Amino acid sequence: MSEGPQRGDNDRGKGKRHGGKAFQGPRDRTGGPPGRDRSQQRPPRRPRRSPLDPARQAAFDVLRAVSERDAYANLVLPAMLAERGVTGRDAAFATELAYGSCRTTGLLDAVIASAAGRPTEQIDPVLLDLLRLGTYQLLRTNVAPHAAVSTTVEQAGIEFDSVRAGFVNGVLRTISGRDEASWVAELAPPATTDPIGHLAFVHAHPRWIAQAFADALGVGAGELEAALAADDARPGVHLSARPGVLTAADLAAEVDGAVGRYSPYAVYLGGGDPGRLAAVRAGKALVQDEGSQLVAQALTLAPVVGEDGGRWLDLCSGPGGKTALIAAIAAQRGAGVTAIEPAPRRADMVEQNTRGLPVEVLRVDGREAPLQPGTFDRVLVDAPCTGLGALRRRPEARWRRSPADVPVLAKLQRELLAAAIALTRPGGVVLYATCSPHLAETVGVVSDALRRHPVTALDARPLFAPAEQLGGGPHVQLWPHRHGTDAMFATALQKDL
Repeated sequence: MSEGPQRGDNDRGKGKRHGGKAFQGPRDRTGGPPGRDRSQQRPPRRPRRSPLDPARQAAFDVLRAVSERDAYANLVLPAMLAERGVTGRDAAFATELAYGSCRTTGLLDAVIASAAGRPTEQIDPVLLDLLRLGTYQLLRTNVAPHAAVSTTVEQAGIEFDSVRAGFVNGVLRTISGRDEASWVAELAPPATTDPIGHLAFVHAHPRWIAQAFADALGVGAGELEAALAADDARPGVHLSARPGVLTAADLAAEVDGAVGRYSPYAVYLGGGDPGRLAAVRAGKALVQDEGSQLVAQALTLAPVVGEDGGRWLDLCSGPGGKTALIAAIAAQRGAGVTAIEPAPRRADMVEQNTRGLPVEVLRVDGREAPLQPGTFDRVLVDAPCTGLGALRRRPEARWRRSPADVPVLAKLQRELLAAAIALTRPGGVVLYATCSPHLAETVGVVSDALRRHPVTALDARPLFAPAEQLGGGPHVQLWPHRHGTDAMFATALQKDL
């Protein structure tokens, strides 16, 4: 935006200084001082302002892309940093500002509205993103308040004019007078009358999502605050070593990481850009949450009745991370994988991630796949979902989703699971998984399948060993605060003979 035209100049018409006083002499009919032709007058000067530094500019541009184009911050920011050559501490700062501002949008907007004395809907969207950027620095970083305020005000002056810059200055100075805890104490729903709403506000979640977490925790609902806090924290980077090519121990040594707790393929990366790692660039490792690795592995471990004929299917394969891990294990066991993905770009990613592995990619809708029913030994349904279990990796998603999304997705999930069961041979197994803990997308879908289709639920918990605290079974629910993974849900269904 700083490259675009200015939106106005509120300094126009101010009297010029003359001998320490504003010039008050008579004016000719052109509106200028006597004796001077209007065409010879100098244009009014705008205040010289300093643009945002590269890190803040990148973060601001990400916020604009999210607001204007519904872009995904975790896709936009890395490409932007690479294109602009922003690295090291500046890249880390930009990442913190961009992702943090997206994650905490609801909390930031409540504080901004209070300080501005008006709803955020009445604030220009560009100014609002600037205010979010400044407010996040004031409430959730160690940036000096004067730096957070002045840099934001300067950019407001560049984007607009002195009046709007003054508005931003006034709002941010009001916000800077108190810390986050003070604002939360004033604006959050009372913990005594709405404990879930209170925790949701404190940890920057929409209330309906906090309620969904509480429902999924069930008897463990007392862990809700820990679950929301973990979901509000910046996640670690997990790598998956490709089976048969690289061990987790070797990968950990190569990248100066740590071997994962649960998946035999997992490595925790301490820092740096994983896309620059030699193992990742060579296809020997993937960036993949350990929970996703456990889901992929569970499909390969689930017991089948009769001989495994090596016909495996990934019904919802894009972008291909789980497909790649399944296929690498399949290659060691003489099996092959059929991967289905209807979206062209995601299907391309499946092909890229599984290059050199025994995978056939079909670009069709999984509900209408031209495949022979009852032929597959193992089928994974990693169904499209609200993504509520992976919000920490998709910072803006919590404010985009709404309760209205759930029934639409649940219908799709039921249809995909029904198609998977039809394609599975008797005695074969279907692993149904989502990156959402919402009961309507998890146990609700599975309960419907158990009523309508010839399948029996297996106890999935042994398939996720050595992970513990997986729930009461037979399904599995992972949690960030318990396992350090995304909140993946999985259940194993065996096709009746």
